[in-house]
Amino acid sequence: MESDTDAGVNGTHWWWALASTGQLGWGISSFRRGYAGDSRLMPVKAFGVASLFVGSAASASLAFLQASGIRKVEDLLEVGANIRTRLGIPSRTPHKKTDDL
Repeated sequence: MESDTDAGVNGTHWWWALASTGQLGWGISSFRRGYAGDSRLMPVKAFGVASLFVGSAASASLAFLQASGIRKVEDLLEVGANIRTRLGIPSRTPHKKTDDL
């Protein structure tokens, strides 16, 4: 049975996905609307729209990692090592013995 803390962590990926969708929709609508107004402020609007697209990609990435069960950097390193092992690629770092330290 899951504890309350596990249930809270497992459900957060939906919030990240919702944030990503909202930012992407807002970015697309801002991009399609174009710019009407003072031309000196057009770079500010372009920066704002680009920031929405980048934020959307970042939120989607976090949602994917949360949904995949990757919570810490060590989890991500373990996934990378497993992929390298399955592809038959040797490890990037040599295995150190704890006796040598």
